[in-house]
Amino acid sequence: MNIVFEILGQLIGLYSWALIIYILMSWVPDVRASKFGQLLGSICEPYLEPFRKIIPPIGMIDISPLVAIFLLRFAQAGVRSLHSMVGFI
Repeated sequence: MNIVFEILGQLIGLYSWALIIYILMSWVPDVRASKFGQLLGSICEPYLEPFRKIIPPIGMIDISPLVAIFLLRFAQAGVRSLHSMVGFI
């Protein structure tokens, strides 16, 4: 059971980094149009879309990805807590 929590925590961390890379790619022109950008977009946009519907941009700044990453990190901390609790049982 410990290995499941470990893998899940690692996958959440990896997905968080994918989101960060995808967000930073928006600062560079035409990078999202590349094959790598399209791949990351197909992975990241389904997760980001609900946050963009709920959280409006502030001026020209879209803060919904920050909230999405915060929620992922919160989930990762929860998985680690469950992992430590299962380890004690």
